[in-house]
Amino acid sequence: MEGSASAELCHSRNEHKPLTCDLEVARSPKRAPRAYVTRAASFSAAHVLHSPKLTEKENKELYGKCNNPNGHGHNYKVEVTVFGDIDPTTGMVINLTDLQCYIDRAVMDVLDHKNVDLDVPYFRDGAVSTAENIAVFIWHQLKAYIHDLLYEVKIYETDKNIVVYRGD
Repeated sequence: MEGSASAELCHSRNEHKPLTCDLEVARSPKRAPRAYVTRAASFSAAHVLHSPKLTEKENKELYGKCNNPNGHGHNYKVEVTVFGDIDPTTGMVINLTDLQCYIDRAVMDVLDHKNVDLDVPYFRDGAVSTAENIAVFIWHQLKAYIHDLLYEVKIYETDKNIVVYRGD
């Protein structure tokens, strides 16, 4: 009986208090609501982990098989997150079609099916092509398009190797 009395009590409480949403409050806060929006993309690229500041022996010890002079490749996943006000007219922080276009220009056109160390000047000029540096590179590429909305770049080099960069 206790179970049914408890159920009756719950029903009687809910009968008099329907769930509602005050749309006027939701639509006119003191500050526009803000949201994070993330778009993901995948690209394939090759690289060699090798620092010109280290000796051949130091490079081999530090990077192991990833220092193979013939290189190796990854199927990277990149997640680009923006943060900003939700526009009251469009209901969006950013148009996802535009965000995809920026990712295509800043990431895909530059890195997809490339040898990062040979085809990308930033790395050819001496930056070690670690996942950390690739995330920094993508951040700077996207800043040209997204400006103040860019919040985070997350790179999955493998399922187990993930780097997050927030412009710090």
